[in-house]
Amino acid sequence: MRDIAVFTGSAHPGLAAEVCRHLEVPLSPARINRFANDCLEVQLEANCRERDVFLIQPLVAPVQEHLVELLMMCDAARGASAGRITVVMPHYSYARSDKKDMPRISLGGRLVADLLVTAGASRVLALTLHSPQVHGFFSVPVDHLHALRELATHFRKLDLSNTTVVSPDLGNAKEAAAFARLLGTRVAAGAKQRFEDDKVSISAVIGDVADRDVIVLDDEIAKGSTVLELLDRLRELGARSVRVACTHGLFASGALKRLSEQPEVLEIVCTNSVPVPEAERTEKLTVLSVAPALAEAVRRIHNGESVSALFDGL
Repeated sequence: MRDIAVFTGSAHPGLAAEVCRHLEVPLSPARINRFANDCLEVQLEANCRERDVFLIQPLVAPVQEHLVELLMMCDAARGASAGRITVVMPHYSYARSDKKDMPRISLGGRLVADLLVTAGASRVLALTLHSPQVHGFFSVPVDHLHALRELATHFRKLDLSNTTVVSPDLGNAKEAAAFARLLGTRVAAGAKQRFEDDKVSISAVIGDVADRDVIVLDDEIAKGSTVLELLDRLRELGARSVRVACTHGLFASGALKRLSEQPEVLEIVCTNSVPVPEAERTEKLTVLSVAPALAEAVRRIHNGESVSALFDGL
């Protein structure tokens, strides 16, 4: 992979380094400097001219800081005559701003997509976007990965003969059904209504969970309010045990600690699409790596091979 250059910002350098190890290419250095007036400056410290440049940066807290870093990396690569610029965005936090559900509200998902393209992005590699329509916000090609295989490989180590996969809401039910097919289990879904960012109500669970081992599957866990509400319903319905799984373990405002304190929760599984600080981890947490999948997708993009073929059979 002679003509490839991989850079990262400050959001998740550990993941970028792991991707590069799987690709067997060096992680090229980038310098991020802050001026006295609080403005950022980014310099890519490796040759980009006519090279296939990949910029790895999930949008995690502080999101705006990491977004500006990414925009500046795109601009720097474009100014350095990169042959192609691919933004590898393991977590696109603005994907949750995907619909106009209140008057005079901004569509942040589309706006940030436009900003990335304007800054120079030629294509985007994303992982488990919050909703399918976000794919269409970008005016450049988007390769959309998911982590269902990584999660399924982990859970296949268990006895799944009495297991039901539960989606917290109907919007994620299609993904939960695909996950259940991979595991050979039943599937159920919660009837959720959201009132505020951290206030939800789940009135019922559609499907069989009584006296069964439950795997709760969601795309991301932020404050954990949805999962905690679902746990209340699962208790009422007599679920035997609960494991919680997601792609993006954001775990804001002490969510990981609160979930770990629930006695029926045996395990919490997420991927390393976003960094989980060591100081916040608990004994119940398991973190799976998506670096091999990201690296294979990068290799295929670089070589002009099919990325969708990675999901044949799903």
